[in-house]
Amino acid sequence: MRRVVWSLAFVTFLFLLGVAGLAGWRFYHQLEHEVVTRFDSHRWQVPSKVYAQPFLLYPGREVVPQALLDQLTRLGYQHVSGAVSARGEYAYNDKKGELQLFLHEFPSVSRRNFAQRVHLVLQAGKVGRMIDLDNDAELRAVTLDPEVITKLYGEAWEERRIVKLYDLPSLLVKALLAAEDHRFFEHYGIDLWRIMGAFRANWGAGATIQGGSTLTQQLVKNFFLSPERTLGRKLIEICMAVIVENHYSKLQIIENYLNEIYLGQHGPKGIFGVWEASRLYFGKEPRDLDMSEMALLVGIIKAPNRFTPTRHLERAIQRRNYVLRRMRELYPSEVPEEDYRIALQDEIILREPSSGQNNTAPYFVDAIRKELEEKYSRKMLTTEGFHIFTSLDMQLQRIAQEVVRSGLKNLEKKYPRLQREDPQQRLQACLIALQPQTGRIKAMVGGRDYRVSQFNRVTQASRQPGSIFKPVVYLTALTGQGKQKYSPASTIRDAHFTWPFGNQRWSPENYRHKYRGSVTLRHALALSLNAATARLARSVGLKPIRDMAWNLGFRSPLPLYPSLSLGAAEVTPFEVAVAYGTLANQGIRVDPRTIAGIVNLEGETVERKHLEFKQVVTPQQAYDITNMLEDVITQGTARRARQQGFTRPAAGKTGTTNDFGDAWFAGYTPDLVAVVWVGFDRRESLNLAGGQAALPIWTDFMKQALAGQPDIAFVRPAQDPPTPLRRFAPYTPYVPYGNQTAPNDPVQRGSTAAQPSNFATTTPAAALTPFSFETKRD
Repeated sequence: MRRVVWSLAFVTFLFLLGVAGLAGWRFYHQLEHEVVTRFDSHRWQVPSKVYAQPFLLYPGREVVPQALLDQLTRLGYQHVSGAVSARGEYAYNDKKGELQLFLHEFPSVSRRNFAQRVHLVLQAGKVGRMIDLDNDAELRAVTLDPEVITKLYGEAWEERRIVKLYDLPSLLVKALLAAEDHRFFEHYGIDLWRIMGAFRANWGAGATIQGGSTLTQQLVKNFFLSPERTLGRKLIEICMAVIVENHYSKLQIIENYLNEIYLGQHGPKGIFGVWEASRLYFGKEPRDLDMSEMALLVGIIKAPNRFTPTRHLERAIQRRNYVLRRMRELYPSEVPEEDYRIALQDEIILREPSSGQNNTAPYFVDAIRKELEEKYSRKMLTTEGFHIFTSLDMQLQRIAQEVVRSGLKNLEKKYPRLQREDPQQRLQACLIALQPQTGRIKAMVGGRDYRVSQFNRVTQASRQPGSIFKPVVYLTALTGQGKQKYSPASTIRDAHFTWPFGNQRWSPENYRHKYRGSVTLRHALALSLNAATARLARSVGLKPIRDMAWNLGFRSPLPLYPSLSLGAAEVTPFEVAVAYGTLANQGIRVDPRTIAGIVNLEGETVERKHLEFKQVVTPQQAYDITNMLEDVITQGTARRARQQGFTRPAAGKTGTTNDFGDAWFAGYTPDLVAVVWVGFDRRESLNLAGGQAALPIWTDFMKQALAGQPDIAFVRPAQDPPTPLRRFAPYTPYVPYGNQTAPNDPVQRGSTAAQPSNFATTTPAAALTPFSFETKRD
């Protein structure tokens, strides 16, 4: 009987053992499938970066040396004494005005055929000679890497740039192995000797002072597991490490580890991967680190909060010295005694910490986000690491920010009645600048203070344009769409009259009820005469005027009421800029764009913007209206611009609404258009004309924006070409370093832009009445 019992017990034991083995086998293979699937599909969360257009340096360009040095600091360049020797370094001799640069490489940009080390001479506020130090060749142009406007983060603010193992120095990998896992190439995911050594050390100390995890275990823990410390989680970690070792090479594991590892904090952002940490702490790429810096970098891995050099430099140096000692012991042929001694004595020079992300174009970024989110999911934008190249010119953007701020401050100082205590009710302004030949938005300031109000008045505020709409009336007349064909020298009667419309009557009035009798169209537009303009509109017809406005770039409804001729229908400053850009571009309307192109982490083009444009009026007609608008500045309602010292050839128009609630100026040179609006969000009288409130801001902006550029006059076209719809060739989103393009080519001075979709919030046409609007002369 006893034999039977023991036999049954033995059989039961074997059965249970088999069941356990089968369950363990099934668990292992399920775990294996899950690990391989997740490992193969793993993608790091890399925020997308939004870039301004690159900054082009060329002989003759005006620069303020300190402003250029500040820009280099924002781009992550580090000041050094003597000659530059690593990427991201610059040296500046103030007395001689000499600047040496070792340019960064930039993702998705070809490394071939561009200068790396550059010598520039800055003389009398201008760039002089530029020399390629590597081949002693003279350069015509040098392009700095583009400045980051903002980054698009998800829930986790992680900074990371993915780098391939072959782009990292081998000594950095050896430093990692020396510090974290020197038997990495000998074990299969777990190191029993390391575990036993850690157990003895922890037992003797009575606390956890040493870990036994291999690099592979650390990687699977970061990839798949929570940070909790339990026996069950540890066993799963070991199984996962063995699975990873069986399916992936050692080099794949190291590459993933070096991109995944957490290496500290920079403000609210976590720093992950050796590339981002190298740039943060030393302002260098990993390949340019010296032995001391490599040892310090990998030394942080053990405990980032304890060994971060920006917070605990002394501890970080002690940890560095330990790593150097281990490197000397394990790799004596690659770490000679002399190099080791020098590295121990090396002074740690950390990059000066910046204040973090500084979004100087928040309204522009909002427009970019809106456009991007129409095509890409939020998850893609915050995790795929797109490089989004835009049209924004950071130099012009900073000028625009400053002139809007100072312009409003000056108005409030000069006219105390405009001051308001409530930040939400303060006087507002907006400014948009674009390049007419390409439609590239160069600057956008949507309001006085983004922190107070995120409402973008450039794209969202629909306001009456007043007299800045009048050029549409005159251009329609010049194209011969009325009862007769007009020219700038044609005459029109400026006198009080009544315009019957339906069963109502409308009588436009001039400013201060002054009328001039028979005047030329040129004179009527220069002095912004309401009666003459309305009489001309009646002759031409309201529908042709509206059609012309839409052809020029307006998109608002524009109801067919007589007061339309004097700017009664509401439009956005964005629309005004497009329309005036068409006039500046010889009658060619270019659809504006904010995004030039998008490149992914692998350097592949995700999206490339094409420019579409259409000839909507002939070059001669566009020149005629431009020539008339030049008189507005030289002898008309915008003479104040000349009085403020703006001497360049320019055309433009002031605008003021009937109740003085909106003050405008829209003006342009041959290659830059700018529109300024000033007013209160809740309509309230400024008791100021456009020439008093908006024109000074426009003038200040244009003087600074065009400083150093040659004066270019508007040229009468030789003959009118046909007017087909045409397309530009695809736009390359980034200009390589050392580009030899001519700096005066307008296409090379900016980048493409795109109109944010459906921003305008216009008043419904049904809410308008035919005769409720009049405009004062400005």
